[in-house]
Amino acid sequence: MTETVLQSEGSSVDVDEVFGDWFARFTTALESSDIAALSNLIAPDGWWRDLLALTWNLTTRHGTDAIEPMLKEALGNVLVTAVEIDREIAPRLLQPSDDLTWIEGFFTFETPIVTGRGVVRLVPGDGEWRAWTVLTAVDDLKGYERALGSRRPEHPSRDVGSHVEDTRKNWSEQRTAKVAFESSQPDVVVIGAGQGGLAVAANLGLLGVDTLVLEKNERVGDSWRKRYRSLVLHDPVWADHLPYLPFPASWPIYTAKDKIADWLEFYASAMELNVWTSTELLSSTYDQATSSWTIQVRTEQGERELRPKHVILSTGAAGEPNIPEVAGANDFQGEIYHSSRHQSGGAWNGRKAVVVGACNSGHDIAQDLYESGAEVTLIQRSSTYIMSQKYGIPIIFGGLYFEGGLPTHYADLLSSAYPWPVVEDFGVGQTKAIAELDKELLDRLEAVGFKLNYGPNNGGLMPYALRNGGGYYINVGASELIADGKIAVAQGSGVAKFTPTGIELDDGRTIEADLVVLATGYSNMRETARRLFGDVVADRCEPVLGVGEDHELGALWKETGQPGFWFMGGPLAWVRIYSKYLALQIKGELVGLRHRD
Repeated sequence: MTETVLQSEGSSVDVDEVFGDWFARFTTALESSDIAALSNLIAPDGWWRDLLALTWNLTTRHGTDAIEPMLKEALGNVLVTAVEIDREIAPRLLQPSDDLTWIEGFFTFETPIVTGRGVVRLVPGDGEWRAWTVLTAVDDLKGYERALGSRRPEHPSRDVGSHVEDTRKNWSEQRTAKVAFESSQPDVVVIGAGQGGLAVAANLGLLGVDTLVLEKNERVGDSWRKRYRSLVLHDPVWADHLPYLPFPASWPIYTAKDKIADWLEFYASAMELNVWTSTELLSSTYDQATSSWTIQVRTEQGERELRPKHVILSTGAAGEPNIPEVAGANDFQGEIYHSSRHQSGGAWNGRKAVVVGACNSGHDIAQDLYESGAEVTLIQRSSTYIMSQKYGIPIIFGGLYFEGGLPTHYADLLSSAYPWPVVEDFGVGQTKAIAELDKELLDRLEAVGFKLNYGPNNGGLMPYALRNGGGYYINVGASELIADGKIAVAQGSGVAKFTPTGIELDDGRTIEADLVVLATGYSNMRETARRLFGDVVADRCEPVLGVGEDHELGALWKETGQPGFWFMGGPLAWVRIYSKYLALQIKGELVGLRHRD
């Protein structure tokens, strides 16, 4: 969200005095576990989000009536000490909107087993400032800190994970032996070498956890490399850094899919991640008695049996391609495929193409087909939220991730300190502001019969992203083609059946086609778990995505319901932030600091 930093000398608020006074009382109350005093420092409708530090879970509580029981239980078991203001980024007075002002500051703290970092936002009311949001988050586990900075290895040869490297081999030979796992077993197996799988493997590796990533494709990065040729990331570079290895300063703001694919391959090598490509999962069983998995895989060298304690599914939060069964498909004389299979429109020059579905993939593929010389019709059954990349992305990301902004680890803390329901609520104002800037384009779309919406509860993009992982279009050119009539739109009806020469819609309209692309989205990632691990595992898991009653995001990055089984996914910013917390939960279990509920 976009925020305005107010200069305290130009306002009636002495930021240092207000924040310092509140924080002194907060420190005393937190270190003495004084629940009543802590509650009095929080606004009645305030939020407290804890990322493992106090609860060993991803936990959000709203309102002091819900916060007090959480703190009573947590602080009854955890002694918080060394609570101090983080002066590297001084407390700031910000104005996110005309009717909202807060003072925002960072702090650090410790418990017997963790070092932590936090964020607090103070808002005025009834003559005093109280916390509207509080974040407490683990930074490292004491005695098991990540091998960073002063804890980095002195030499390439070192004791890594659960077994000692053979120092008679040079670094390259050690890496080859390590990746092969010929004489050892990984503690963790990660399924999928996309950004999520690599990010969590990097964190686990720095924690000394032996981790193996399995990838079905021939190369790391192929999950991006094999997608349609025109694909470019919608999120800006400042939000997209992978953990511990930021992009060069020359990197473009928006990254082409082949460029990000090559970067992922480089990242896996630079971070010394153990990856088996061209590997297929054949079977899996979980032994409750030993709390371990037995996994059978097929590699290029033959079949192998793996026995990890934990499995992380990281094949994409959107899950399985949603391919509807439509009558008459066998009679159609052209070609039909799901959008996940589209690579290039080049073969369809001078021919007729229909794209079923009007969200990101549908628009991008329709634009690719049009620019390749096809005659394109986009089928829009209901309505779509549209925002431009030009105006929308700076408004959504601009308060946290921008050129010259805060260091990424501070921006990530600020992002984490917004509970997901607050993110959805702020989307209403963002959506209104974006729509005003996009008004001319939106009016032109409606004039040609394209139907618009403004997201769930008028919250725009973020509620769609949090609930479904999609359902919107960030315009990078297709909307202008639609508004100009260069891409036709058939609005208000779905596909009833295929005919030999095209499709017939529910309302009786017929459209001729040589190609039909089903841009019909993806099912929940839990269905990927069902395909790969069976009904028993999938039925134990919560759905992925969707803000639940606990105010957290589905089963991502936390316990799923199936012991030893985790979901990792999301856009690059999410996986950078939350891969650490998933890795810390696993490390905590492996060393006996964390116990399953």
